[in-house]
Amino acid sequence: MNTILEQFQKKINGTFAFFDRMIIKGYLFPFFSVSGRMYFLSQMNLLLKDFSAYANQMTNDLVSYVEKMAAKEGRPLVYLSSSQISKEENARKILLENPVEQGLICILSVVEGCQTLQPVKNSSGLLELRSVTRKCKYYYFYYLDKEFGFMHVKLQTWFPFLIQVYINGREMMKHVFDKNGITYRMYDNSFSEISDIPKAQELADQFDSKKLCRQLDFFAHKVNPYLDMLETIFHQGYHWSVDQCEFATDVMFESREALEDLYPSLVGHAFYDFKCTDVFSFLGRKLNAKFLGEAVSDYRKRPVGWRIKFKLKSNSIKMYDKFNCLRIEMTINDPKEFKVYKEVHHKDGTASRQWVPMGKSIANLYRYAEISKTANKRFLDSMCHVIPQKSVEEEINHVCQKKKVKGKTYSGYNVWSPETFHLFETICDGSYLIRGFTNRDIRQSLYKKGAESAKSRGKMSREFSKLRGHGLIRKIPHSRRYLVSDKGRRVMGALIETKRKIYPELAAQ
Repeated sequence: MNTILEQFQKKINGTFAFFDRMIIKGYLFPFFSVSGRMYFLSQMNLLLKDFSAYANQMTNDLVSYVEKMAAKEGRPLVYLSSSQISKEENARKILLENPVEQGLICILSVVEGCQTLQPVKNSSGLLELRSVTRKCKYYYFYYLDKEFGFMHVKLQTWFPFLIQVYINGREMMKHVFDKNGITYRMYDNSFSEISDIPKAQELADQFDSKKLCRQLDFFAHKVNPYLDMLETIFHQGYHWSVDQCEFATDVMFESREALEDLYPSLVGHAFYDFKCTDVFSFLGRKLNAKFLGEAVSDYRKRPVGWRIKFKLKSNSIKMYDKFNCLRIEMTINDPKEFKVYKEVHHKDGTASRQWVPMGKSIANLYRYAEISKTANKRFLDSMCHVIPQKSVEEEINHVCQKKKVKGKTYSGYNVWSPETFHLFETICDGSYLIRGFTNRDIRQSLYKKGAESAKSRGKMSREFSKLRGHGLIRKIPHSRRYLVSDKGRRVMGALIETKRKIYPELAAQ
């Protein structure tokens, strides 16, 4: 058995892979070019010197529109004094105190940094409409939607009215499951139990980014009263791009206890055996000298457990536990590190399909899913020969006790004695992994100058017999060489890891 999915299939109910957190931003592209801005001014018969007053009036009208919306819906409109205050916590608190089955939960307003348009004199002393950094009021519209569940829309009240939509893939799938008669249980934003996992995964794989785009347009029209007018002028609305995307693969264990038994060993395996450069393999990249960036591996203690994270530039893959779910989560912030197969138009007017760096367009969400799902699978596949904590303890206890094999009795090991530990470290040396080792190889490492004496040869032969009796090593057929057995790799590897990496002070006692 090569992976934990195969090794512990009796303790695993199944896996479910889908998008988790998604942050999607909407841009009115014409406002990001000089020609587009000037075209807007000409269509509105607006002079550059009058733009500031016009923009202020539009912002005031937008504020009035939002206030009327809150009054009409009968939902709270709350001003937050700091951008550091958690909007989600406030929205959930309002939902708890003033519940709603569907629709608008509340509107929160806060002042944050923004990119806006402002007339500025250029070097020639003439006015031009430039993008500048300022602070302005934002509105956060929190909804309990029939398609997206708990989500929010963030709208900038100043030109060019940037918009951001936050949705959660698990929240989306809840409503899909309800429509298709699939029962489930949730813990936080993960499914701890699904009645029909194959059907659930099939429905998740049918995710349509075109439908999502239409739904985003619907919300944009709902919160921005000027969108119809802007679409009439430019013949286009918001261009939706993926600002951040998380894709999670949940391995659902039959119980929290089953995962707790295994998870400490998974954390140790990921942290001690994986290198930061392994993230290249997980993300399907080749390690080469031309790479300019940072590859990092780190772990962090959370209130609910340990989190292991591998980061390549601004993209990352991490592992953590959520109740009975082992979650492998891929986060893509910079899609240009990956490629997508698409039609490319050339300067000579021709077009061809080829692999090119992936952009943030919402049309590439299918490719986000493919890349993330494959990366998560590679990470899970790399988790091989991992032993649950309790199982390791039982095997170590057996090695410490007497054992009788074919009428011959072998004494147990004092696994923490310096001599035994030195022996285990020697035969587990990586240089013996492929070809194995001989009696002489180990003698020369353990006894140095006295390795060739009759006493040393006899002692080593008896030691090999004992190691074979306990099942820690096995003989290579038709040779005088030996290999560490699977059991030996588990037992001795766990002991070495415990003493050298995890609990050195405990082992020393």
